[in-house]
Amino acid sequence: MLVLVLVLASTALAQPAGWTPPRTSDGRVNLQGVWANNAATPLERPDSLVGKAVFSDEEVAELQETAQRLFGGADDAAFADGVFNAVLDNVAKNVSRDGGTGNYSSVWMVDRVFEHRTSLITDPPDGKLPAYTTEATARIEGEAAYRREHSADGPEDRSLQVRCITYGIPRVGGLGAGYNSYYQIFQTPDHLVILGEMIHDARVIPIGDMPHAHDAIRQWHGDSRGRWEGNTLVVETTNYSPQSRYRGAAENLHMVERFTLTGPDALEYEITLTDEATWVRPWTAMVPLGRSQDALFEYACHEGNIGMAGILGGARAEESSAGR
Repeated sequence: MLVLVLVLASTALAQPAGWTPPRTSDGRVNLQGVWANNAATPLERPDSLVGKAVFSDEEVAELQETAQRLFGGADDAAFADGVFNAVLDNVAKNVSRDGGTGNYSSVWMVDRVFEHRTSLITDPPDGKLPAYTTEATARIEGEAAYRREHSADGPEDRSLQVRCITYGIPRVGGLGAGYNSYYQIFQTPDHLVILGEMIHDARVIPIGDMPHAHDAIRQWHGDSRGRWEGNTLVVETTNYSPQSRYRGAAENLHMVERFTLTGPDALEYEITLTDEATWVRPWTAMVPLGRSQDALFEYACHEGNIGMAGILGGARAEESSAGR
């Protein structure tokens, strides 16, 4: 039987004493390899933990014990922040919200990593996402109302994920951890490639003094440019497509990523997101990535998948039965 092993991670990824980062032939820190985001830490700090930024060693041990009880056997799995929430609430048994087919068994799910922090968000200090602007609130509510009325008029009404286009960049929060959440980094002196496991997205990022693409050129993942600041690779991304979506932000999103190798098997991945049309202030999150010896395999998702035909066919059947 597969047993879920829960790993205790430190609050900060401090470099081991005497360790120095490996270097590529051009003298830069070598970030290459497969990196896993299996952190159980939620993006936002739960309301029940207001004012508590970190757990004690004893509290983390208790969380590990509860997680082993809930997810170390054959009971229903939990996804995204559901693992952390179920463990925090110390429920008697994790039960799928789907009363019909149920979730996967937990034995099939990847190991989740518990650490001392209570949120991935490091700024604002309360561990919460900033408030939406008035403009963004109206926009998001309007889009939600439209989707309720036009959930499947055509394939364009379905999400980018359902259409097998992309899960977006950054993939932080929600199913960003513990579910096809591995990345492989390839590195040359003037380029970095990040291959994502989910929908096999590949970002090709130039490194050096190169201007961004013209503002009129918009892409699903935006336009990224990298530069080195000491031992940290900094990637700045602009030019997102208006059809991109990340928690309400789209074409005005500006992202700065920082990749810092903090140990032989630890990569600190920090993002800062700014969009004055969406949030009242910028915010920052740090995701601890762990090195993996596993290989990335095909995520068999492709545009025009058979599920889309069923979704649209079901919508037409509902319309027909309603006399529309």
